[in-house]
Amino acid sequence: MLSVELIRPVPQLLVEQAGRWGDKTVFSDDRRSVSYRELAERTRRVAGRLVAAGAARGDRVLIYLDNGADIAEAYLMTTRASLVGVCVNADAAPAEIEYLFLDSGASVIITDRAHVAHARELARNRRATVLVVGAGRVDDALSYEELATTEPASPPRDDLGLDEVAWMLYTSGTTGRPKGVLLTQRGCLWVVAACWSPIAGLSDQDRLLCPLPLFHSYALVLCVLGVFATGASEHIMTKFSPGRVVGLLGAEEFTVLPGVPTMFQYLVHFARERTVDTGGLRLCVSAGAILPAALNAEFEQVFGVKLIEGYGITETSTMVTMNAPEGGRVLGSCGLPMPGVGVRLVDPVTGDDVGVDEEGELWVSGPNVMRGYHNRADATAEVLRHGWYRTGDLGRRDPNGFLTISGRTKELIIRGGENIYPAEVEAVLLKSGQIRDAAVVAREHADLGEVPVAFVVLAEPGKLDVDALLAGCARELSKFKVPAEVVEVESIPRTASGKIMRFLLQKQLTAPAG
Repeated sequence: MLSVELIRPVPQLLVEQAGRWGDKTVFSDDRRSVSYRELAERTRRVAGRLVAAGAARGDRVLIYLDNGADIAEAYLMTTRASLVGVCVNADAAPAEIEYLFLDSGASVIITDRAHVAHARELARNRRATVLVVGAGRVDDALSYEELATTEPASPPRDDLGLDEVAWMLYTSGTTGRPKGVLLTQRGCLWVVAACWSPIAGLSDQDRLLCPLPLFHSYALVLCVLGVFATGASEHIMTKFSPGRVVGLLGAEEFTVLPGVPTMFQYLVHFARERTVDTGGLRLCVSAGAILPAALNAEFEQVFGVKLIEGYGITETSTMVTMNAPEGGRVLGSCGLPMPGVGVRLVDPVTGDDVGVDEEGELWVSGPNVMRGYHNRADATAEVLRHGWYRTGDLGRRDPNGFLTISGRTKELIIRGGENIYPAEVEAVLLKSGQIRDAAVVAREHADLGEVPVAFVVLAEPGKLDVDALLAGCARELSKFKVPAEVVEVESIPRTASGKIMRFLLQKQLTAPAG
């Protein structure tokens, strides 16, 4: 059943939820908490101040913050000014942040003291406005707190349409350059109304413990929009730690724990060595990567809590399919399609739909599909065909309709729920004077799912300085993208057109790592 009452403009929901829930905490972290009433007032004031200062409809706002309640508030505030929220991984390499800032064309940066120096450096060349969360001013940057606690000269716009672009989240493309995915309020709230409310049972009785990074669409939709739209409450962790998660579950009352498979793998390892008190936890949810059936079963046995899995990607405002906690489940599958979402499995060669238990490329249609890629008309046309989004993922459907992801037509590597595209890493490797040619492939890992392995052809064979090579990668890439292993080879196998034959390299990786 679809909870259609949840699919309304965020500014409208903010006002209504403030009236309904008042002083109830909606978001908290280790530094601060905000109530429903405060959230509505603070977002109104900051949005009004930005509009009064000249922020134009559709301008982009770079949300450059460590994980916490500030990100949740910023995501909602931008809708009130009819701006586009662009959240980035604050732990990414400075060069990556700079690319995202320039590509998005952001005119406002919301940041914190840990990143304000870099934010001001970025803004200086583009004449962007910098807002700093927390108390006090920082040089020429504005205080977000001051804007949030003083009345604006004019009200916020509060007129963003359900089908206008509200958020832009970045995902890497097959070329290695991240692409901005354009998401709408309708698309994201449809997932709340079709999945998180009716299937996961999310309601005002729930309190979530969120270890997920909020710059992912999975967390935006469930841990920000899902929480405030249903009247729930949530504590947001700055970083994931199995010990910290278990400690919080035992010390406070939480009902729902979302995560990615790697997090649940670490929690199982942690719990094997000690007694774990899960308190009032009723449900755990996994997405972002394939959850092995064995891990699913072991987690439920160790923790005594159901763990349900779904499939989704940024381009579909996250979820496409989901397993229900009650009734029939197929461990290892990612469940059934959500209401209102079309799913096809198509032969990549013929374009024909495949039969039951046959492998095909997953195509998706529905209100949750993105508007397109920011400033990438060609890339958008490549994946959006006649109302269908071609995911590039391969899957099978059993006689009861349960979908199982079997592989990827794309070259994506998923390391602990984080996406890595080989071309991006290869481009950095080739900047090294040591390397003449390079290819990056996935290697299975017991805990992380996959890790990147670099095959390299040296300019001077036999003189590989691995430490220097990886240090160069770390300067330009986020930590999770740095290769876990470097293998020297005489040549990189390629087709006549120059494409890397990655499967030949993967055959050399006979044993899983970890």
